[in-house]
Amino acid sequence: MTSVLSVATRPDERLRPLLTRDYVRFRQPGAAGATWLAPPATAVTVIVNMGHAFGGLPRAFVAGPSDRAEEVDQRGEIDCLDLKLTPLGAYRLFGVPVSELANRVVDLTDVARLRPGHLDEDLLRLADAGPEPAGEVAWVWRRLHAAGGNVPIAALAAEVGWSRRHLVNRFRTQVGLAPKAVARILRFEELLRRLPGTDLAEAAAACGYYDQAHMNRDFREFAGTTPGAWLARFPSVQYPWVPAA
Repeated sequence: MTSVLSVATRPDERLRPLLTRDYVRFRQPGAAGATWLAPPATAVTVIVNMGHAFGGLPRAFVAGPSDRAEEVDQRGEIDCLDLKLTPLGAYRLFGVPVSELANRVVDLTDVARLRPGHLDEDLLRLADAGPEPAGEVAWVWRRLHAAGGNVPIAALAAEVGWSRRHLVNRFRTQVGLAPKAVARILRFEELLRRLPGTDLAEAAAACGYYDQAHMNRDFREFAGTTPGAWLARFPSVQYPWVPAA
């Protein structure tokens, strides 16, 4: 493995509700044939390269919420700013349906212009001009997130007084994926965080899977492999980015 350096910078406190963590400057030397596995994720990733673009991707890009794993070819060294937005934060900042970003990589210049030395200023400007997510959608997002995805969607629709169909349509527009898909991904994200050093059956139960077979089905769909094979390949590397070669 080549050495990796990441340095976090705190954003303006007013931006905290829109972000999942601090800004990160991420650096990794080039490695021949290196690829990265990005599991499904509810967050929206913004990358601004400080050096050369990597992986055949735009110099600055937005990667929307995803319901499938993707391998990214590193192709040289990486030196970039990495921002993680909540999906509702992305809706507020970019002013476009997050469903248009789902399972896609979009050139950042198509939705916003961010300057590496002025992130707070630029993001606050975008937030001031951006649309407010529907209160009902925000409520359902918070409930799903707090419960690790383990809340029936019909119950959430009843809580906000919407039909299930109306909730699905509005939620997909502002979060990027349907509520049921988000619930499954949140559960899978928590599973990947727990797996290193945790018994598989215990991890499955803690994350709300009915049984290990239920967990195995999600693993095959979201990561293209089994939990055992994943752990054999990545015994100690933490989610969300793991080297795939």
